[in-house]
Amino acid sequence: MSVIIKEEDFIQSIADGIQFISYYHPVDYIRHLARAYEREESPAARDAMAQILTNSRMCAEGKRPLCQDTGIVNVFLKVGMNVRFDTKRTLQELSDEGVRRGYLNPDNPLRASVLDDPLFARKNTRDNTPCILHVELVPGDKVDVQIASKGGGSENKSKFAMLNPSDSLVDWVLKTVPTMGAGWCPPGMLGIGVGGTAEKAMLMAKQSLMEDIDMYELLARGPQNKLEELRIELYEKVNALGIGAQGLGGLTTVLDVKISTFPTHAASKPVAMIPNCAATRHAHFELDGSGPARLDPPALSEWPEVHWAPDYNKSKQVDLNTLTKEEVASWKPGQTLLLSGKMLTGRDAAHKRIQDMLAKGEPLPVDFTNRVIYYVGPVDPVRDEVVGPAGPTTATRMDKFTDMMLEQTGLISMIGKSERGPVAIESIKKHGSAYLMAVGGAAYLVSKAIRGAKVLGFADLGMEAIYEFDVKDMPVTVAVDAQGTSVHTTGPKEWQAKIGKIPVAVA
Repeated sequence: MSVIIKEEDFIQSIADGIQFISYYHPVDYIRHLARAYEREESPAARDAMAQILTNSRMCAEGKRPLCQDTGIVNVFLKVGMNVRFDTKRTLQELSDEGVRRGYLNPDNPLRASVLDDPLFARKNTRDNTPCILHVELVPGDKVDVQIASKGGGSENKSKFAMLNPSDSLVDWVLKTVPTMGAGWCPPGMLGIGVGGTAEKAMLMAKQSLMEDIDMYELLARGPQNKLEELRIELYEKVNALGIGAQGLGGLTTVLDVKISTFPTHAASKPVAMIPNCAATRHAHFELDGSGPARLDPPALSEWPEVHWAPDYNKSKQVDLNTLTKEEVASWKPGQTLLLSGKMLTGRDAAHKRIQDMLAKGEPLPVDFTNRVIYYVGPVDPVRDEVVGPAGPTTATRMDKFTDMMLEQTGLISMIGKSERGPVAIESIKKHGSAYLMAVGGAAYLVSKAIRGAKVLGFADLGMEAIYEFDVKDMPVTVAVDAQGTSVHTTGPKEWQAKIGKIPVAVA
């Protein structure tokens, strides 16, 4: 006899799952990150992990997003062949309706990031639909559901290669991971798919990220097959690169490495690698016809007693309202700052529009003279919030606009996440500017430093509009100073050299 899945139960389960993963880290991630925090010896990486762990607990308690980039939704369905759906809609339509409800929930609205046309209009759909749906028919009378929200910063670092059959997977991974920079917000995990065809390898890599992080347990019991031996080898060798949390240099870059394989053509060795970021968001549940799924929240006791707060003894306090080029030029690489005063925001779409307006000789809606810009697309506020979670976006996407902004607008500093590329660093050096890094994966924590927010320009761009934030003690690190020194270069080099000499347990 067939099991009947009601349309409303399916939709509500997707919607509830999306809300759930927006503010709850999986327990396995919390436990592994807590262990990594305890053994971390790099002060910069340890501080970044403290912010991520503090942010994670705050989000669990406040039911607000772990990251301002609430992702593009992936839905994996294994549909039992004895299941019938009581609906006239397609599975794509049912899944999209669940996504729509999940993202438009008035108690915790999530940021809509999906654009309906990737090539031309690139217009926001405003409800984060459509999702990416994968369906597999299997024996049985249940629907197995896995959902994940994948942020652009980590998704953009996905890698694929058609290796020769004799090529080493380990060599390729160790060569490729450093090219990914820190835009994927380590520490996280790597999902690797090997075999099949190009699209099969990519799908396996993505699906492997749905698995629980279990490297601690694997190291404790030891490997039982060649694949587990390979996972451990890659885990240890990737961490030995010294990239560290947020790319600042440290002992832990990855918490786990997952590998899935599939038979392939004799002439082929397709290999895909997709990272998961510090905002690891996924859930797994089953529908059996008895009603919508129930997801049990993790106990607050799962979080370590880590409570990040501004350190006024170690960090320099900066008044943005009186900031000068001379003060910016005095900042040192790796120095931590606490910013107070008014800053502007802007990211991809705003920079492109500024570029077009300057080319036409049109006046800008905002005066950037002696101002700082924050690369951010915040979540809409709820209740008494000034702004929703507002963590940094990947700064390298703004590299091509950096010289224009510093040369033509009077801008003197920028804030984002991860490293800057050679073009941007050269421009920063030429103009005596600086680039400051905020922690990716600490969006709710960062938002608590924002005391005022208003749109000053390009309101039609939604979360990509130009805001003015009034901040108090917003934590940042000088990532590129006025001389062009980048801590994302010096930090990993320093810790790669140290790691071989540090007698530290990896378990």
